Amino acid sequence: MSTDAHDVPGAVPLGGPRFQTDPALLYRQMRREHGAVTPVVLDGDVPAWLVLGYRELHQVTGDPVLFSRDSDLWNQWENIPDDWPLLPMIGRRQPSILYTVGERHRERAAMISDALEAVDPHLLRGHAERFADELVDRLCAKGEADLVGDYAMLLPVRVLARLYGFSDEQGPALVTALNDMIDGRERALAGQTHLATSMARLLADRKAAPADDVASRMLADESGFTEEEVAQDLMVMMAAGHQPTADWIGNSLRLMLTDDRFAASLFGGRNSVAEAMNEVLWEDTPTQNVAGRWAARDTQLGGRRIRAGDLVLLGLQGANSDPQVRTDGSALTGGNNAHFSFGHGEHRCPFPAQEVAEVIARTGIEVVLDRLPDIDLAVPAGSLTRRPSPWLRGLTELPVRFTPTTALGGTSA
Repeated sequence: MSTDAHDVPGAVPLGGPRFQTDPALLYRQMRREHGAVTPVVLDGDVPAWLVLGYRELHQVTGDPVLFSRDSDLWNQWENIPDDWPLLPMIGRRQPSILYTVGERHRERAAMISDALEAVDPHLLRGHAERFADELVDRLCAKGEADLVGDYAMLLPVRVLARLYGFSDEQGPALVTALNDMIDGRERALAGQTHLATSMARLLADRKAAPADDVASRMLADESGFTEEEVAQDLMVMMAAGHQPTADWIGNSLRLMLTDDRFAASLFGGRNSVAEAMNEVLWEDTPTQNVAGRWAARDTQLGGRRIRAGDLVLLGLQGANSDPQVRTDGSALTGGNNAHFSFGHGEHRCPFPAQEVAEVIARTGIEVVLDRLPDIDLAVPAGSLTRRPSPWLRGLTELPVRFTPTTALGGTSA
């Protein structure tokens, strides 16, 4: 008998300590109790569906007409207060690529891809190496560091800010704003405001004086997008490019420091770095769950009755660990990249953006291993904790120790 999210007993709150401690166990319990499509409730008891099945997620992301990105379709808007903390993530009438559908979406995706594809890969890696070396210079003489707060959380946004057109000095405030937005708590709206103001100022500067950067190339695109639309897309790109990449660095370093299978990575094994990064995308992906899609009409999904206007959340990590496609969850994934960590379908992360994230993450990891060759975890692996967000999975800190070394210098530390 099919049911909808409003009358299923035992709907799971999408939040709380279980997402912080062992979400893999939670996803298994959800799947066992509710199947591939699980009823959940968001802040304020707002109902939604979380898709945990690999095939079901493929179906949702592969049908942008039935499962639309048009948030105006949502049947819960009358129950959403103006100060709802998830509004930065699940917004209404936001003129960004996230909520654009059809041909207009394809044109916007092409604009973003073209602007990112024009980034010189050697310049990108050079920026990533320089900023990574600066950050290591700040901590290398101490013999100990938190590789999340002192390093991973600072690196991607510095590189992205340079690519997009921001000055280096604007980076730290952008990090704070982005983290506030993504955590979805009391400072989420303030973080969104700061980011929006920064983007508007950047575009005003670049309209007056174009440069060789992503913002200038997007402004010069001839598809007829407004400055507000470009600003919204840059905000999406900054948020999607920074925090998941920072968590990709942190989660990969954690894996290499705690799992004997990747011990070679700590002694110059560069193939092991790539393998560890891919393993993280399968087993510990930074982007756990994504909001979302809205059903354009009544339909069935995974044995559930989905009503027109229902919110459908993409359970990327749940789908990656679906036992129907991961028959041996303990085996290394090797070069298999059929995961959902970058999404799927028309609204997946553009390929040039994936390449930028991978270069930043891999460079960041390799610089740490080169500069701090005897790095070791400074606390028991079991004591490491995660942020409580159900959306992104990353460490609160990664304490390490190492033999103090001399800073390279040559750049401001």
